[in-house]
Amino acid sequence: MTTSKSDPSRKDITSNANLIVVKIGTRVLTRADGLLDTVRIESLGRQVDSLVASGKQVVLVSSGAVGAGMGRIGLDKRPKELGHLQAIAAVGQSSLIEAYERVFRAQGRHAAQVLLVADDFKNRSRYLNIRNTLRSLLHYNAIPIINENDTVATDELKFGDNDRLAARVAQVINADLLVLLSDVDGLYDKNPKLNKDANLIREISEISSKTFKMATSETNDYGSGGMFTKIQAAEIAFTFGCDTLIMKGNQKNPIKNFEKNKNGTLFKSPIKKKKVSFKNWLGGSINISGSVKIDEGAIKALKLGASLLPSGVKKISGNFAKGDIIEILNDNGKKLGRGISYYDSHELNLIKGKKSIYIKDTLGYEGREEIIHRDYLFLNLNEKN
Repeated sequence: MTTSKSDPSRKDITSNANLIVVKIGTRVLTRADGLLDTVRIESLGRQVDSLVASGKQVVLVSSGAVGAGMGRIGLDKRPKELGHLQAIAAVGQSSLIEAYERVFRAQGRHAAQVLLVADDFKNRSRYLNIRNTLRSLLHYNAIPIINENDTVATDELKFGDNDRLAARVAQVINADLLVLLSDVDGLYDKNPKLNKDANLIREISEISSKTFKMATSETNDYGSGGMFTKIQAAEIAFTFGCDTLIMKGNQKNPIKNFEKNKNGTLFKSPIKKKKVSFKNWLGGSINISGSVKIDEGAIKALKLGASLLPSGVKKISGNFAKGDIIEILNDNGKKLGRGISYYDSHELNLIKGKKSIYIKDTLGYEGREEIIHRDYLFLNLNEKN
C-alpha cells in the first residue's frame, strides 16, 4: 500500500496549478438514502473558497442531480427509462444548485449554474462561447457549477458520472489540474473490494490498455460510471498537457488533502502544456466518425510535421463524410491523433496505399494530395509510438 508522505513532484503540480477543475461525484454528495449530504457540501464549499482566496481559480463539475431528485421524490432505485431519469434530474438540479448557492453566499461568493450537453463540445462556435462565459464568470469571482443538462441530453445518462464532462471543461478553459473526487482512494492494481492485497498506484504517466484493465466499471442506485470513465477523463486531459488527480472525496477535507499531496492517484501528463487553440479543440473532440490505420513511414512523416497522405494509409474503419473528424491509429490500434478528413470513407478506401499522383485517375477528379492537412491534424506522438 502507499504512504501519505508528500511527494515533491506532486507538491509542485498542485501548488503551481492556478486554474483547477474539481469534479465531485454522486457518491460524495449524497447520503446512503440518496438525499444530499448538506454537511459535506458545506465542507467542500469552504475548501473551494479557501482555494479561491489563495489566488487560484476553481470550476466545479457536480454530479448528484439524479441522486438528489431520487431522494427528494422518495425513490430507492435508479429508474432505467430515460424520460424518468430526466424528470428526476430536473427535480434534483434545483436542490443541488440551491445547496451550493447557500454555501458560497455565506463566503461572500456566488454559485453560477452552467448546464451543458455533448453537442456544445462538438460545435466549434458553442465551444468558444462556453470558454468565454466561464472566463467571464471567473473574472467576477463567481464559482461555476457545471452539470450536464439531463433534461435534454441523452448522452449524459450514458456518460459515466460526469468524469469525461469534467475533462472537456478542463480542456475548454485550458486548466492546469483536473481533480476527480469519488468514493475511492484512486486507481488500484486490482479491485480493492475483492482483493485485500490490492495496491494503490501513486502516479501514472502513460495510459495504455493495461491501465484500463486495472479499472472497475461499477454503478450504484444513485450514480453511474466507475474508475474506467475516470481513466478516460485523464486520457482526454493528457491531450492538452493537464494533470489529473483521482482521490477519495468522502473523507475529511479532501481538497485540503490534495493541496497537501496526500492520497490519490496522479495521472501526470507527459505532454507539455498547450495553449487553447483549434487543435486543442480537435484533440478533445467527442465527435469521432471513423479511423485510419497508418504505416511506420507515415508515422515518421507526421512526427516531422507533414500532412497525412493516402500512401501511408493501410486500413479504414467507419462510415464518414468529407469534413468529419477521424482517429489515426498505428498497426496495433494505438491512438496517435485525429484530424479532419478531406475525403469520405468510400473515396479513402479507393485511394488508400496509393501515391497522390494517382488520385485523379482513381476518383475521376483532381482531389487534394493529402487526406488530412497538417493544419487540421492533432497529434499525440512520442518516441514510443
